[in-house]
Amino acid sequence: MQAPNKTSGSDQSAAGSVQALRQRAEEIAREKAPLPSKDPENLSPGDMRQTLHELQVHQIELEMQNEELRQTQMQLDTARARYFDLYDLAPVGYCTVSEAGLILEANFAAAALLGVGRGKLVGQRFSRFIGKSHQDSFYLYRKQILASDELQRCELQMVKSDGAPIWVALQATAENDADGVCVLRVVMSDVTERTRAGEALRESDERYRNLFTLMDEGFCVIEKVDGNADQPFDFRYLEVNPAFTMQSGMNDVIGKTIREVFPDEPEEWFVTYNDVCTTGAPIRFERRLLTNGRVLELYAFRIGRPERPKVAVIFKNITKRIQAEAERKLLDQALQDKNADLERAMIVADKANRAKSDFLSSMSHELRTPLNAILGFAQLIESGTPAPTPSQKRSVDQILHAGWYLLELVNGILDLALVESGKLSLSRETMSLAGVMRECAAMIETQANQRGIRLTFPAPELSYFVNADRTRMKQILVNLLSNAIKYNRVGGSVTVKCTQVSCGRIRICVEDAGEGLSQEKIRHLFEPFNRLGRDALAEEGTGIGLVMAKRLVEMMGGSIGMESTIGKGSTFWIEMDLTTRRQASQATDVPQAPVQPQVNAPVRTLLYVEDNPANLMLVESLVERRPDIRLLSAKDGNSGVEMARAARPDAILMDINLPDISGIDVLKILRKDLATAHIPVLALSADAVPHDIDKGLDAGFFRYLTKPIRINAFMATIDDALEFAKAQSSRAAKEGQPQ
Repeated sequence: MQAPNKTSGSDQSAAGSVQALRQRAEEIAREKAPLPSKDPENLSPGDMRQTLHELQVHQIELEMQNEELRQTQMQLDTARARYFDLYDLAPVGYCTVSEAGLILEANFAAAALLGVGRGKLVGQRFSRFIGKSHQDSFYLYRKQILASDELQRCELQMVKSDGAPIWVALQATAENDADGVCVLRVVMSDVTERTRAGEALRESDERYRNLFTLMDEGFCVIEKVDGNADQPFDFRYLEVNPAFTMQSGMNDVIGKTIREVFPDEPEEWFVTYNDVCTTGAPIRFERRLLTNGRVLELYAFRIGRPERPKVAVIFKNITKRIQAEAERKLLDQALQDKNADLERAMIVADKANRAKSDFLSSMSHELRTPLNAILGFAQLIESGTPAPTPSQKRSVDQILHAGWYLLELVNGILDLALVESGKLSLSRETMSLAGVMRECAAMIETQANQRGIRLTFPAPELSYFVNADRTRMKQILVNLLSNAIKYNRVGGSVTVKCTQVSCGRIRICVEDAGEGLSQEKIRHLFEPFNRLGRDALAEEGTGIGLVMAKRLVEMMGGSIGMESTIGKGSTFWIEMDLTTRRQASQATDVPQAPVQPQVNAPVRTLLYVEDNPANLMLVESLVERRPDIRLLSAKDGNSGVEMARAARPDAILMDINLPDISGIDVLKILRKDLATAHIPVLALSADAVPHDIDKGLDAGFFRYLTKPIRINAFMATIDDALEFAKAQSSRAAKEGQPQ
């Protein structure tokens, strides 16, 4: 591109100014002095004056030129300052770029915009700061600038010196400089924030459109339409989303009013929307459409300018939910009624259960009292002197067998009732399985010998420990062993095995060589009172032993099961959690033989408080065999207290159910009296429910014995009490305390 030709008008103007300046200087010199002559020596005065005039003119001319130069310099300085303000300190970036693309000049704003020093910016290629993705766009933009005399605009992504991207608006023109060389004048403005805002707005609009189109809820925008004099105001649909039709059941509504689409709706609906327009407060409400019966849940809020507001409405069809809630309320009411009926039934059942428990407790007491006499006197006859005849021995054996079996039946029924009512408590402890099995072997050995059954137990050094109720654990094992013996073949065998099935679990198996059970019978094995068709057999049984075993095992955190093969026998197993804690000693329930009295032993006094003549007679018969014991008796609680205070017996045997006050109340009275507080008191009662036993022991009885008694165990306990009293007496004598 060629620079335009310049005219000579400026040169002519300059020559005219010099001539005018010359004329002005001459006029000033004439006014000051005459002109000098040409030859100073031969000059006439006139010539001298002319020469002096010439010199003055030159001097004045020089002074005027100096003043004009000074004014011009001042104007130049002002122009430079204005240029600095307009170019260097401009709030936008200015660059002068050569036709080859080099930066020739740049202001401070351009340098700051591109993040590089102004001095370093000059001489670099402008395209170096254009983002890679916009290089082609800049190339086309540059060609467009060079081909046109007009200002060209565009927006590009440029890159700062540190690599950070920025968006820049460019305005550029092409022109020739003073030397006629084509350059580009480029103005740059940072529009990054505006571009980002625009992108965010576009993204927001896109999200809005996606939400508007894809949302499940119906959405619409409505505007208020003022009615005529005879018509109320209305709202016109401006925009609806695709879900509008699905949720409302109406279509083709844009441009129509609500009254046109839903002609049957009450005025309340329109008043609600008008309140949103007026106050700007959003509202959530429900509406049942009279037009089609649908129930809508709506949320309305104001949009647009307050002077011309619109209402946006988001809604969904909740008809099914309303119907479901109504049905749920009906179901809830029905459930409440059922719960009330169930609660009443539970009250009745609980009352019946308490009555059953009371009945069982009473039955147990009433049965144990005569059994105590039956079994007690039978044991006396069996162990009496002289020994019974063979015929008498057979009769006594039958009495004892029937009596102990009846007691076992009573205990089993009572235990089952306690388990089912949730009142059976367990006293768990860490115990050795080997010790428990030795005790069970001793208890079951006689039954096995009578039938010729060979028993095999694990090695005595078995080192497995479980946490369980010792008494109930023996009850479970004895029941399984007893069944294995009863339902075995003649000369068969019973084998007990212990196998560790996991690192913390032990399985105890009881294997017999009987006839086995079918799968049908196994399914009914743990049902109460179901003997699986063995009622007609000679073997005794109630059908509750296995049920009790299952309940007890599960209460102790274990499990029980059974495997059987017809003709080969059955295997019952229980699994329990192992524990590593051991106890120094393990108690045993094996009856101890009574202490034999020493010759010439001192006579000890035993007071028995009992109102039942048969029970009193039994104890009297037992004590008659012990010359070292003197028996005193009282028939009620108050008499027992008076006799204890008067006789100071060594030990007291106390019935619980006395005709005047209970044995526990008698114990409290004796404990409060210093004269009788030290005497060991043993309870002897037909109340054998665990709760009654715990209550008695908590009250302070030395031991709690239940009826019917086993003579050897009973007498051993009496001896324990007498030995305790003797030890107390010796200790008191050493300490000088009165007895």
